[in-house]
Amino acid sequence: MQLHNLKPAAGSTHHTKRVGRGEGSGYGVTAGKGNKGQQSRTGYQSKKGHEGGQMPIQRRMPKRGFKNMNRVEYKVFNLGQVAELVAKYELKEFSLETLYINGLINRTDLVKILSAGEMQANVTFKVNAVSEKAKAAIEAAGGTVELV
Repeated sequence: MQLHNLKPAAGSTHHTKRVGRGEGSGYGVTAGKGNKGQQSRTGYQSKKGHEGGQMPIQRRMPKRGFKNMNRVEYKVFNLGQVAELVAKYELKEFSLETLYINGLINRTDLVKILSAGEMQANVTFKVNAVSEKAKAAIEAAGGTVELV
């Protein structure tokens, strides 16, 4: 191998388009820019979302509702789901740490327990929120609830 034998890998280099070099090249006359108008001139820039005078799509679409910036999003578990998870993972404590370790929630998730389903197991709960019915059902089953 010598320096004068070196070539780039096949397909790794591309020829640049030589525009404005006569009609025979296929890129003469208007140099691939179409005919007259703003876009054929030098220094052309268009703003994002500009549609050439047509009403832009973000103004054509209707406004609907709003996002409440103070809303608190909880990861919800019903008592029926909790009973299944306790049996599956053999949990003695239903806490944020055990849920995270078992891959059921993310590190920053807030957990709320709701009352749908049955609860027989004696489990301690360490969660962010509990409904009144769920709290009563857990305490009736012999468990305890601690809000984090």
